[in-house]
Amino acid sequence: MLKTIADKLDTGRSLDCKDALFLLQQADLLTLGRLADGMRRRLHPQGRVTFVVDRNVNYTNICITGCRFCAFYRKPDDAEGYLLSHAQVLEKVAELADCGGTQLLLQGGLHPDLRIEWFEELFRSLRRRFPQVQIHSLSPAEIVHIAAQSDLSVEVCLARLKAAGLASLPGGGAEILVDRVRRRISPEKIGWRRWVEVMETAHRLGLPGTATMVFGAGESDEDIVTHLLRLRALQERTGGFSAFIPWSYQPGNTELGGEEATGVDYLRVLAVSRLVLHNIPNIQASWVTQGGKMAQVALSFGANDLGGTMLEENVVAAAGASFRLDRGELLALIREAGFVPARRTTGYDVLEEYV
Repeated sequence: MLKTIADKLDTGRSLDCKDALFLLQQADLLTLGRLADGMRRRLHPQGRVTFVVDRNVNYTNICITGCRFCAFYRKPDDAEGYLLSHAQVLEKVAELADCGGTQLLLQGGLHPDLRIEWFEELFRSLRRRFPQVQIHSLSPAEIVHIAAQSDLSVEVCLARLKAAGLASLPGGGAEILVDRVRRRISPEKIGWRRWVEVMETAHRLGLPGTATMVFGAGESDEDIVTHLLRLRALQERTGGFSAFIPWSYQPGNTELGGEEATGVDYLRVLAVSRLVLHNIPNIQASWVTQGGKMAQVALSFGANDLGGTMLEENVVAAAGASFRLDRGELLALIREAGFVPARRTTGYDVLEEYV
């Protein structure tokens, strides 16, 4: 079986569901890592590991969805609920710009009172004051919610947000693209077909993005593979994904509870993702959930990117993960792993190599 899979990879053929399940469940971990590392080096022969200088601004923690795996959200009447003003968001982005940042990840809960005009006004202000910072913001679930609140179709909503300054969409809210799983962990959130529909529409309108997966919350191996195959099929239709980011569910302070996936689980899922998603160019290691040392190992299991320096992050931190890396630590981590660090844009254009 392993030889058949290796032959497929060597000849550029796609892995099927049976192949992916075998790798996920039975392949020797180091052998799996070598296969994924081989694909990574074929796609990225320069020996670079990239990162972006960014900030994750969570504009509100008020959310009507109430996902069971989320420790960040608060109900609309909760005393700990908040909504940042436009001035507060602009102040945070000013700090990002002062650090040479080029990417703003603006995400929040599904606030019951926010319509599209709130975002349009904010995006226009951001584009006017900080043209060097790409607005890489709003998950498909947020887009669907904003459209519904504003009596708009998803396509019109996306087109208006793009005109105001939105440049790309992060892949948040994908979790696992299997409705049976979604009904258990996030029953009020959009289904997998709606998530795909939003991303497909965004790509058609010239809004590229990234894709994600949250695993370790009780899904099956078959569910993980289904998620990957659905992303690959969407990428075949649109070519709109620049990167894929798998990260493990963080159970702390959540209603769902449970145990965190192991480091071995993470490396196995990461490597299989690299091998299945041959048409998504970049795979990002999640040091935010795994820590710097595990992210360093991930660079030999298919990852070629370490995401952002992330001046701020609140959602994962609310579940108890407290990993932090500054730019110097990120550079050292990459060099120690034998790669050349490179600062990039949201679209993966290299801005600067640190040789």
